Amino acid sequence: MSFSSFFPAFLRALFPCQPRQQLHEHRRSLGCAKHDLSKGVVYLNPCCDFSFASEKSSVLSHEPLPVYSEKNSELLTTDVLKTIEQTVDTLDSSLRNLSLSIHGHPELMFQEKYAHDLLTSFMEGNGFRVTRHYLGLETAWRAEFQHLKGGRTIGINSEMDALQGMGHACGHNLIAVSGVGVALALKAALQTHNIPGKVVLLGTPAEEGGGGKVIMLERGGYKGMDACIMCHPGAGRVNSASIGSTTAMQAIEVEFFGQSAHAGAAPWEGTNAQDAAFLAYSNISVLRQQMKPDHRVHGVIQGTNWVPNIIPDYAQMRWYVRAPTSKELLAFVERVKKCFEAAALATSCTVKLHVETPYFDLHQNEVLAHDFVSIVGSRYGMSSSVDGTSASTDFGNVTYELPAFHPMFTIPTKPHGGNHTPAFAEAAASKQAHEATMLVTKALALTGFRVVADTGFFAKVKGAFDAWKNLSA
Repeated sequence: MSFSSFFPAFLRALFPCQPRQQLHEHRRSLGCAKHDLSKGVVYLNPCCDFSFASEKSSVLSHEPLPVYSEKNSELLTTDVLKTIEQTVDTLDSSLRNLSLSIHGHPELMFQEKYAHDLLTSFMEGNGFRVTRHYLGLETAWRAEFQHLKGGRTIGINSEMDALQGMGHACGHNLIAVSGVGVALALKAALQTHNIPGKVVLLGTPAEEGGGGKVIMLERGGYKGMDACIMCHPGAGRVNSASIGSTTAMQAIEVEFFGQSAHAGAAPWEGTNAQDAAFLAYSNISVLRQQMKPDHRVHGVIQGTNWVPNIIPDYAQMRWYVRAPTSKELLAFVERVKKCFEAAALATSCTVKLHVETPYFDLHQNEVLAHDFVSIVGSRYGMSSSVDGTSASTDFGNVTYELPAFHPMFTIPTKPHGGNHTPAFAEAAASKQAHEATMLVTKALALTGFRVVADTGFFAKVKGAFDAWKNLSA
């Protein structure tokens, strides 16, 4: 695999004067010799897990806090930092209470009514104009603040949904309050420093399989935003963050239809839908031998009213198909679909496939990422890496439509206690997790402020996005 195809453009921007060999030497100096660039991204977990940053993974260098491109903006940088940090610190206990309240009332996708009501009331009480049940989605919402006329618009996302049987085992309670903190810090900064601009916080339901952001994107929820930011917790090296990507994902619902019959008296009269499901499962298992190491496919078999003495006439399966990029995903999905079709053919069943809207891989805006790395490194001592994750997020689709950034950050958890485990649900309620979230919230707010206030900086953000879009087209 070539260097250019492996690393995103923003990494080359972070190391602009280092050819391939020098970059290898830089990584070895960080204790990363066993992670040669030619071996590709290290995926730590083959499940839906935002874990990243092993102890031996690459660490990015950071620069001093960025200065603004506007005249006399060096003084403004310190002032804005003070405003943002003081605002988040003042809100700390309120945000902690919000987080614990959401954590204590876990709600599944599209059912986040408690979180919807709690967060909208809080934003309304803090001077935002709130639209509840946004875009026809019962638990989506929009909170908006405009200072002066004109200016650019920065978007932020707050996730809310939990997992079946595990509660907030993906830390969406932390994502929710981080979005709130970023929005309120930006409001304070715009008012204090009299900068025209708009802050839009979206409450986005159903990240865990429902594609809430994809629906909101299709219905115009992100229209008018100049950039959009959010964050996500995971397991990994203490006090670290990642600006790496995620995998693209396609969910497929499979239904097999057969004919019931008495399994003992006349089995030849039946057409066994359960057999079709098990053949499909076996076909996928055989396909894995020819899968690329960075591709994933996993699923479960479901049935209704199955008993041993009746040939099942119906079986259902749900599958997730993953690949590093949306282009690779499309090709891989076609191979997976053939496994289902072959099973139906072999058992004389009929098959119905419902291919859901895909989650695209994250395209991290290189300029926003570079700015964030500089801030969390120089200001908060947080190391950053480009380690990716084999998890997927519907925010990936947002990054294909406008400049966007979605860093992952670590919270302390038990060994083998990554995302989507009971241990991570416990960790998401810890004080240490909240403290890590607040540091990232401050850094994201400052990067978001630059989008609104710094014309030169935003030109680079938009230029990087446009260049990537033209290249990918």
